[in-house]
Amino acid sequence: MLERALTHSSFANERGLEQDNERLEFLGDSVLGLVVANRLFRGDPSAPEGVLSRTRSHVVSAEALARRARELDLGPALHLGHGEEQSGGREKPSLLADALEAVIGAVFVDGGLGAARDLVEPWIAAETAETMDALDAKSDLQESLQGQGLDPPSYRHVGRDGPDHDPVFHVECWIGGHAVATASGHSKKEAEQKAAARALDGMEKADS
Repeated sequence: MLERALTHSSFANERGLEQDNERLEFLGDSVLGLVVANRLFRGDPSAPEGVLSRTRSHVVSAEALARRARELDLGPALHLGHGEEQSGGREKPSLLADALEAVIGAVFVDGGLGAARDLVEPWIAAETAETMDALDAKSDLQESLQGQGLDPPSYRHVGRDGPDHDPVFHVECWIGGHAVATASGHSKKEAEQKAAARALDGMEKADS
């Protein structure tokens, strides 16, 4: 099952194999979604549906899954066809994310939901907590400004660097025509959320 989970369709096609990891990926995607949704639902009974949905979308995004796949060193273990190998497939976020979902699917088939949950929950816990904090920061900042009769904040993307497989985006948070905070993240959304948290922190220190 693990070998199948790590076998990309390009490799299977070149070698004439009957199975690749696409079916396991399909299954793992659903298992991951269920585990994450259940944790969010039980973890914060007061969280509204909108916050739960946005948090789940971030936790199961290709970007987040690719980061975890790199931590597990899945890239070097993949079976890739010649074309994918030559084009840097072992570092492609979409391919890494698909492989991790396939591994989750394989664990589910082999050991059931409990085994899949044991695999997934330790790393989604930190991802979920960070995402919830960030989402709350953006909401809190907007609510604070509205309470003062001010316009909502705006976010300007001012740069990007790093390799294509692991980019870093730089964002400014603007309030009242002034840049009040800057932050960086592995996605534009992550950078915006961090900038909002820094803007909030600055406002709180100014009021104290």
